[in-house]
Amino acid sequence: MNPATNPQRTTYREACRQAIRDALTADPRTFVMGEDVGKYGGCYAVTKGLLEEFGPERIIDAPLAENGFTGIGVGAALAGLRPIVEIMTCNFSLLALDQIMNNAATLSHMSGGQFAVPLVIRMATGGGRQLAAQHSHSLEGWFAHIPGLKVLAPGTVEDARHMLAAALVDANPVLVFEHIVLYNTEGDLDPGVTAVDITHAKLRRTGRDVSFITYGNSLPKCQAAADVLAGEGIEAEVIDLRVLRPLDMQTVTASVARTHRAVIVDEGWKSGSLSAEIAARLAEDALYELDAPVCRVCSREVPVPYAVHLEEAVLPSVNDIVLAARSLVKPR
Repeated sequence: MNPATNPQRTTYREACRQAIRDALTADPRTFVMGEDVGKYGGCYAVTKGLLEEFGPERIIDAPLAENGFTGIGVGAALAGLRPIVEIMTCNFSLLALDQIMNNAATLSHMSGGQFAVPLVIRMATGGGRQLAAQHSHSLEGWFAHIPGLKVLAPGTVEDARHMLAAALVDANPVLVFEHIVLYNTEGDLDPGVTAVDITHAKLRRTGRDVSFITYGNSLPKCQAAADVLAGEGIEAEVIDLRVLRPLDMQTVTASVARTHRAVIVDEGWKSGSLSAEIAARLAEDALYELDAPVCRVCSREVPVPYAVHLEEAVLPSVNDIVLAARSLVKPR
């Protein structure tokens, strides 16, 4: 076998770092800005070593002022640069919501297309690391509500490695949500894959009995649940949304047309969530394909606790997903 075609084992964190490094190397207009991205190497060590390699003009430590430095990113994008803004955690993105929603998402539309905002905003999302209620929520569904944005949620090492390049060449502002639990996970990179699209969902596992529709850190949970169910003779199909806006409902409805049952797994809260949007669209577009009601597995509707046993109880679990699937699929 040609060594060049052998899979390369790496971590999700390293995949993110290599994506940023490649972007900085390929285009001198690209720079990184955020809290602790330089000397500290990033809150989750994603930008570690980049300051030494590219210097302080391109790896910029920003003050604790999300609205301010996100606004700088919007202005830099308008001026023709390719900024990568890092917001430490998606909870803090609410401090920059004015810039994201009222400026980044709207300026192209308000100018009749005369201005583009090719801005990429990366942020950590999700719970599972005992970081308590101000650092552990999943708010990507909120941003997926806003026209003018693209919202990505890479759930694999391959997507973490390649989605950034596609985001940087997009004329629209792109938000990338990286789940904090995934940073330490490992996966194989196929050297033959050099790009991924930021338009379509991905079929991760085929099955005939039930469709798991998910993204981010809920993807490995769904895959683990599918393994458990396989031992019971239940075949679960796993759809990785990857792109939360625009939603690739064609891939989702095609899966449901094969399995006739759907379990949506979303770490966001159930009320007003992305899972609610998908369920509504299935009711609109694929109602007669369903042999059972749509089932949703989401986080419990409380702020994420600090205590590990409480945090585990709040977040969707493999067992929750297995039980949801069993409730829809009759024993053969």
